[in-house]
Amino acid sequence: MFHWLEQRPFFFAVMVFIFVAFAGIIEAIPDFAKQARPTVGTKPYSVLELAGRHVYIKDSCNACHSQLIRPFKAETDRYGMYSLSGEYAYDRPFLWGSKRTGPDLLRVGNYRTTDWHENHMLDPKAVVPGSIMPAYKHQFTNIADVETAYAEAVTVKNVFNTPYDQEGMPTLGTWEEASAKALEEAKAIAADMKNEEVKKAVAEGKIPEIVALIAYLNSLK
Repeated sequence: MFHWLEQRPFFFAVMVFIFVAFAGIIEAIPDFAKQARPTVGTKPYSVLELAGRHVYIKDSCNACHSQLIRPFKAETDRYGMYSLSGEYAYDRPFLWGSKRTGPDLLRVGNYRTTDWHENHMLDPKAVVPGSIMPAYKHQFTNIADVETAYAEAVTVKNVFNTPYDQEGMPTLGTWEEASAKALEEAKAIAADMKNEEVKKAVAEGKIPEIVALIAYLNSLK
């Protein structure tokens, strides 16, 4: 049979197409079933955490840090429990990564504190001697784009049925309600920070990028 197909490239191409198409359909169909997308106890990001994720991507943190722990002892000893597919149910885009100039950050919220992140982003070498990571001082003065984060949250709720506003899940509500909630979360983070300019900005109703970024990093557990 295979010898016959090899002598007839047109029929061989047709058979390859049929098998590849069939395999693709089998792979894709389960993704449309809600039960095929386990969430492993995860929650959608709050608006502030989502704004921090935008900062994380904008400043290319994902270029040097992965968010995928492989099921090997060397990985789990250092980073914790290996990754499960459902943990990425609300990640768009995913930030698995394959290059690690810095450590994996999937569970960084379990072992780093707000104070540590503040010092690390301001002066990496002061926290990790020998670090080649640049300082991100602009995050202490730039204001996070919370409005865009809210717009994304509303979009994924309506388009992908992301379970915002359900029991035990983050709430969205109106823009005014969401921005007030984000500011409330920001104040809790700023209370654990030392930078007076950041504290002052949050007290005035502004949310610096560093506060949103820390909210995101603290959520990675």
